[in-house]
Order: sequence, then structure tokens, then C-alpha cells
Amino acid sequence: MKIQTDHARFREIVRGKIKRNLKKYISSDELIGRRGKDTVSIPVPKVDIPRFRFGQQQQGGVGQGDGNEGQPLPGDPADGSGQGKAGEGEGQHTLEVDVTLDELATILGEELALPRIKPKGKETFETVREKYTGIRPVGPESLKHFKRTYKQALKRQISTGTYDPKDPRIVPIREDRRYRSWQVDIKPHSNAVIIYMMDVSGSMGDEQKEIVRIESFWIDTWLRSQYKGIESRYIIHDASAREVDRETFFHTKESGGTMISSAYKLCMEIIGHDYPPSEWNIYPFHFSDGDNWSVDDTAVCVNLLKTQMLPAVNVFCYGQVESPYGSGQFVKDLRNAFPPDSSVSDGVILSEIRNKDAIMQSIKDFLGKGK
Repeated sequence: MKIQTDHARFREIVRGKIKRNLKKYISSDELIGRRGKDTVSIPVPKVDIPRFRFGQQQQGGVGQGDGNEGQPLPGDPADGSGQGKAGEGEGQHTLEVDVTLDELATILGEELALPRIKPKGKETFETVREKYTGIRPVGPESLKHFKRTYKQALKRQISTGTYDPKDPRIVPIREDRRYRSWQVDIKPHSNAVIIYMMDVSGSMGDEQKEIVRIESFWIDTWLRSQYKGIESRYIIHDASAREVDRETFFHTKESGGTMISSAYKLCMEIIGHDYPPSEWNIYPFHFSDGDNWSVDDTAVCVNLLKTQMLPAVNVFCYGQVESPYGSGQFVKDLRNAFPPDSSVSDGVILSEIRNKDAIMQSIKDFLGKGK
């Protein structure tokens, strides 16, 4: 049908506009506030083309009625009654379109050339679900289908001549009863958990937390397109760590020092308690401005990563958000402990995020290896 062709063409035009403006969308929080359960509203720029509108024949207008040649029209800047300066560009307007999160993830993957995720270990496990698919004459009373039972009794009474329209009483007997039947639906799927950790000490300001919030939205969008049944957990830390909900994670203001190892220890407790590595694909993301309490605590962090976390997770991602108050030392220490192109660095991804414009490259750093 032509309408379907036109709709498909419109979606392709919108898709192209989103791709061309993707960096702008990624570097702002504009989409996060527009997110629904399965869709996100995206403001797409467009230009309204001016159109002539014909009036009635008797209606006065330009070239009609009284007036001398060259006389300014009412509202013309030449008559001095206008206000402000005339612009030379066309008026810009926006059109809001709803895009599914899966479609947004596809656009992100295409634009950043992200490979499909390859689940580690036990790629899938089976989810068992009972699905009602039909009707049968036997079953438990809790699954009795009243309407079908009534219809069967009515059919029986009509066919045997016992149905009286003047006294339309329907009395089901045992043979009339009908019950819902079900079948066991076994579906294999991959399971994953994202564990976000963030430094909320005094050196992490609102701007740094906003960068983490934006980047986590896009990380979530991509990983949820790769897995079904994904979960998210949130850890904040300064000199100690605690698990919080999503709202608290992005809006907590703390002060004081930083002990990064406290977050890594809590992360491993959560993994050990709830997410067996043989059944789960695990993605820890840690964001900080690079300050740590001491060299000794950094050594504890490196040891935890090497001996406990890396053997259990798909990949460990550390994003260092630049802050005027942070030293930025932690990413340097991690690079020394996990030098590039060495076997010990496999599974460790480091990214420095100087500002919002760097978010797009950071996402590519984290997700570009397909782990």
C-alpha cells in the first residue's frame, strides 16, 4: 500500500536526521527526560516550506485597492513601524517523533560501528513459562472455563430437546465441563547485569555526575538491545561504599575522601551473592575523577581486579571524568597495572571523559570490542 511505502520513507528520513545529529543527542540530556518504557521522543529539526494561500476574489491585498506605486505596506520594515531586525535565514521548527529504544540502539550501533556482543561462558539458560493454549474436557477446577462450559451445556440441552426457551435454565453436568489447557514454553536467552559504580566524594561535581548520567543512558540502551532480562545495580562511594537505587545514584551529594576499593569489594559481594558468573554476563562500570585515598588503596584495587573481578566479568570499564578538583591519577595507575596489548589487560577498558563532547568516543571505547 502507498501509505505504508510513504510511512517507511518517512521513517528512513527521520532515521537519517537522527544519525546526522547523533553526537548532539549523545552529548546532551535531552533524550533522557523524554524516555518512556520502550520508546523515546526525539525532537527532529525540520524546515517548514512557505506556501501561497489564495484568498477570496473580492478580498483586498497586495496589488489591489487604494495606494500609490512604491508606498510601503503596513508592517513593512520600510514604514518604520516594525520592531527588531529582519533575519536572513528560514524559520526552524522541530518535529517530535517516537523511536523505540531498540531502533535507537541500532542507530547507535551503526554510527559507532559497534559489534554485536558475544556473551561469555554459559551464553544462555532456559526460562520456563506456562502458556495457556487451548481447551480440554479435564483439568483442575481452578482452570474451569465458565463460558465454554455454559456453551457446551446449552448445546447438549438443545440437541437432546431438554432446553425450554420459556424457562432458559442451563444446568451443566460433568461431561459439559471445559478447562483451560497449557503447554510449557521453554525459551533460551542470555542474561546480563550492569553494575554501575560512581565516586560521589566532594571533588565530583554536578557536571561530572551529569556526564555519568548521560553516558549510562546510552550504555543501557545498547546492552539492553543485546540481552533479554538485563538487570542494573548501583553503587556509590566516597570513603565507604553502599548500594542505592537509580534515583539516589544520580542525585547524591557527598563530601570527604575517596576509597575506591570499598566499591570494588561491594561489587564482588553483589556478584557472589546474586550473579553466578557461569550463568550471567556481568558488566561493571566505574566512574570517578581519578582521586583515591592512597597508593596503598590503589594497590588493593588492582589486586581485586586481577584476582577476583576480571575472572568473573565480561569486561571491566573505568571512565575517568575530568574535574578541576580531581588529580586524575587513578587511570594512570590502572594503565601501568594493565598495559595495553598485554594478556593481563584483557578485559579492562579505560576511557577519559574530558567533557560532554567526549561521551560519544567514550561509549565507543567501552562497547567497541563486543565483549
